[in-house]
Amino acid sequence: MKRRDRDALNMTLLAMSCALLMLLPLVTTFDDFLTSWALQLGVNNPLQAIVPVEARMVVSLLGLVGVRAAAAGSDIVVWDTVGAMHTLFISWNCIGWQSLLLLGMSFFSGLRGRQPIASRVQVIVIGVCGTMLLNLARVAMVAALEATWGHLPALIFHDYGGTILVIGWLFVFWIAVQRWILVAPASEGMETVSL
Repeated sequence: MKRRDRDALNMTLLAMSCALLMLLPLVTTFDDFLTSWALQLGVNNPLQAIVPVEARMVVSLLGLVGVRAAAAGSDIVVWDTVGAMHTLFISWNCIGWQSLLLLGMSFFSGLRGRQPIASRVQVIVIGVCGTMLLNLARVAMVAALEATWGHLPALIFHDYGGTILVIGWLFVFWIAVQRWILVAPASEGMETVSL
């Protein structure tokens, strides 16, 4: 990847991050806009069909960190340290499809240039899989916070922490793929100097 393309991608990510962080209190309003747009397109039903599978995956993640949890359809039940149950409903809007949209937008900037097809496919597969894992971890963190610290910290993290996680993930992802996958051949990255 050429330095100019790398700089353009970094500036795009930086601009997206600044905009999201400056407007963090308004992100929920933007999510409502995306939600109404998705409802009009009718994507809520197919996405809701994914939720029970995601709920079971989240329960498995919670089990790995020692949080007692169970899934029933779109609901996750977590138990706190005193044995009280907390039920969390996962809607189609909570599974992280918005972060996949942001990832897709970053592909337009990050995959410009003359990278080999194999490198592009690797970047897309790693980006999509990583974003999906991040979304599972984000939902698991909300459930773990509900079980350990209560409803308010879980709600704050749900509303704002997820956005910060996605921004952090995009930066780490693009730095890693620029360094190890989208590496420019030595002849492209070097400038020739005439003496």
